[in-house]
Amino acid sequence: MSERIFDAASAVVPHEPAEQVVSGNPTTGVIELGDFKGVEIGIWEITPGVVTRHWKSMNSSWCWRATPPSPSPTVRSIEIGPGSIVRLREGEQTQWEIRSRLRKVYLA
Repeated sequence: MSERIFDAASAVVPHEPAEQVVSGNPTTGVIELGDFKGVEIGIWEITPGVVTRHWKSMNSSWCWRATPPSPSPTVRSIEIGPGSIVRLREGEQTQWEIRSRLRKVYLA
């Protein structure tokens, strides 16, 4: 069995304009790495700006650099950073203020 290593920190992620923009001109990009036992694994990245998000499925994220999502009726404001893991539940609506480029490894 050979070991496979992928350097998520230095991968080149192609970008396009972000959706659900509240302010700024953020762009987003994704690299799908595959799946494991039905769980999709990938890298997602966004540049500075404010966006809203409605979570359609369960998500967990490992984040390198991020900023707090604004509170919604079901989510309190939190600060996240390198090494943080955030789990958002189906149906939650959030607003994210991205202060610097955010790159995360996601499980969906």
